[in-house]
Amino acid sequence: MTDQYQAFAKSPIGKFVIKNLGLPAPTFLERFESATPVVKGAVILGAAPSSTLSGAIAQVLANIHANSYAGQNTELQQAAAKAGLNLGAFNEGDKESAFKVAIFDASGIQSSEQLIELYKFFNPIARQIQASGRVIVVGITPETAKTLKQAVAQRALEGFVKSVGKEFKKGIAAQLVYVDDGAADNIESTLRFLASPRSAYVSGQVIRVSKAEVLDVDWAKPLAGKTAVVTGASRGIGEAIAHVLARDGAHVICLDVPQQQADLDRVAAEIGGSTLAIDITAADAGQKIKEAAAAQGGLDVIVHNAGITRDKMLANMKPELWDLVININLSAIERVNEYLMNNQGINANGRIVCVSSISGIAGNLGQTNYAASKAGVIGVVKMTAPFLQQGVTINAVAPGFIETQMTAAIPFTIREAGRRMNSMSQGGLPVDVAETIALFAATGSSGLNGNVVRVCGQSLLGA
Repeated sequence: MTDQYQAFAKSPIGKFVIKNLGLPAPTFLERFESATPVVKGAVILGAAPSSTLSGAIAQVLANIHANSYAGQNTELQQAAAKAGLNLGAFNEGDKESAFKVAIFDASGIQSSEQLIELYKFFNPIARQIQASGRVIVVGITPETAKTLKQAVAQRALEGFVKSVGKEFKKGIAAQLVYVDDGAADNIESTLRFLASPRSAYVSGQVIRVSKAEVLDVDWAKPLAGKTAVVTGASRGIGEAIAHVLARDGAHVICLDVPQQQADLDRVAAEIGGSTLAIDITAADAGQKIKEAAAAQGGLDVIVHNAGITRDKMLANMKPELWDLVININLSAIERVNEYLMNNQGINANGRIVCVSSISGIAGNLGQTNYAASKAGVIGVVKMTAPFLQQGVTINAVAPGFIETQMTAAIPFTIREAGRRMNSMSQGGLPVDVAETIALFAATGSSGLNGNVVRVCGQSLLGA
């Protein structure tokens, strides 16, 4: 679906009109391209005094061969040197340098007074972050803080990051990574994702990293040798997920209802995958998924993407519309997960990824059934995560306005509001959702469990 306003905004007259009327100005968002560096540009690294995560951050930057810089911070220089990262010198008075990524280790902030360290690092460089740049703040999980003051200060990081995501414009995304005690070695997959164009439409989000086994991974093909099932894979977001997981090395089993067989065959042929045409709400759906995956070495990843809308105001909604949406969007996920977990249907270190929606976070007019189902999906993730074993994880993405056939059917004025009411002033693409799902599906994401990340360009809905 073409965003005519975005095309108009790129024209000379469009730029003139938008500037003089103060209208939203969509920025071109850089997206991932194969065989390109993780970061296309310089990285500036900072840290609060006595921070404990700088070494792990520096190790990731060394692994991705980032062109990295820092100011006069002896602790940071020593941590980087130990990780094999050569930090170039940055003079605070230098107004000419530009940075693609700015990373700040805030783990040393112990009190609200020390939040000034955020200001001291970001204020001088705020105008020097390039278009489609990244701001990443790394802190410790507030619930694990040693003191009340430390917990409060670490929680304050959320407000700072979300505000930066709205202030910096130019397609710059800002994120916060909370790291549990002992989980420093589990941050690599998250930092790689957030620093790269893969996270183009993710902003203002909080990702929590927990301690887990660190698994060997080929970062060029993080799903090499894995088998993934993607439900609702015949078109739209599901099709994009299938393509991205296949790109990352997985054999993808494309699942959808039998009526979509032709499109399933097309998608599977494009990615070298296979098909499974079943009704996901059927009582034996879990068994059939297990059997299909067994032929490929067992199930490593399942992406619960299948979903529908049947929008009506609650007073006008028929019970069958309520039941249909809840059954497909939520109950089917519960049944399939229960079968797989109770019948050895998912391999060790497997990944369960669910697709929720910002409607499940903020609610939406005429979507009581849909919003309930998608809030329930978040419930599935949060309630299941603590009980998983053998390295299996479960996480969710919550898309905002994504350019699909479904959103194309929305009335014009509502559609335009959905596109513009976010920090990027535009709708996302199916690939944006797929890239975030690939983060959670990756072998190296063993420390990500129980997260819900919005793919919405930092939408004002539910902000």
